[in-house]
Amino acid sequence: MQITYGDWKATANTNRKAGELAPREAQHLLCLASGMTHKQIAREFGVSPSTVRHSLTRIYQRLGVERGTAAIAAAVRRGWIAPLMLAIAVSALTPDMHMQRVRQPRTRVQITKQMRRDESAIIGGIAA
Repeated sequence: MQITYGDWKATANTNRKAGELAPREAQHLLCLASGMTHKQIAREFGVSPSTVRHSLTRIYQRLGVERGTAAIAAAVRRGWIAPLMLAIAVSALTPDMHMQRVRQPRTRVQITKQMRRDESAIIGGIAA
């Protein structure tokens, strides 16, 4: 069974083979991968936050991890979830995308001891 949420898709198994995600667990993991909090996931599906926390804890145990980010990475490695290709396709359409990430060089400011003394004098109320 294929489940899609946000920019992510997952494969869930209703028969619950050993180690695979149940449909509700897949939904919760996809929401977590989309950046939602436990409370937001609970509101989305009409359950309590403790239900979401319990569902995600079962996934963490099955994957052998302790955090949500590690669970997402492990689930991607196992092929349980995957990002949709839309983001990759959009970035391929804009060839100068890498130019938007170039940082401008920083200028270094030299502060001398005399400048520090002058600032201290001004702050202390003493006119130099």
